[in-house]
Amino acid sequence: MGGEVGVGDGVGRGGLVADLGCGPGRTTAYLASLGLDVLGIDLSGAMLAIARRENPGLCFRQGSMLELDVPDGALAGVVSWYSSIHTPVDRLPSLFAEFHRVLAPGGHLLLAFQAGDRPLTLDRPFGHPVRLDFERREPEAMAGLLEAAGFTLRSRTVRAANPELGESSPQAFLTAHKRVPVRQGAAGADLAGVFADGEGGGQCAEAPGEE
Repeated sequence: MGGEVGVGDGVGRGGLVADLGCGPGRTTAYLASLGLDVLGIDLSGAMLAIARRENPGLCFRQGSMLELDVPDGALAGVVSWYSSIHTPVDRLPSLFAEFHRVLAPGGHLLLAFQAGDRPLTLDRPFGHPVRLDFERREPEAMAGLLEAAGFTLRSRTVRAANPELGESSPQAFLTAHKRVPVRQGAAGADLAGVFADGEGGGQCAEAPGEE
């Protein structure tokens, strides 16, 4: 992951960073290794069980990226590392609006996805009797949706597919930040206290002030 983009430089040092759609927590652990305060969120309880088992010192919570149980402006950074590829295209504006809501002004977003204009369908992926659809996106269209949601695009990187990694399509990486209102400072205050690690293998305490 670190070789793709400058992750540590682009997702909010000095505050809490959320890995949305964290799965088994590999990206969450990588972000933590960079010295970032991280929180992993995923809809799948099974994935979170693996994440907590493999990363007992990190914080993970169950939830939907489309309806995050996170206060407005609570995050310095959001990472969506291929987690939007299962979101229908008509839900992307709502998804990016939710990313925008939870970020502090000036907060950073890193979005990774497969580039292209046709979905990839896998029958029996990894030998399992299921069918998976992976939406491929046009980087220009994704950048436009981010800007419509209130983000300012910082960088756009597209690299060729690497067959040695099992890739069949180009990979795209967008970084953006939430626009800062006039007379308001950018994200950078210590927001890590918004969520605190609790006992029980990465379960997180409620945010201060929440019922």
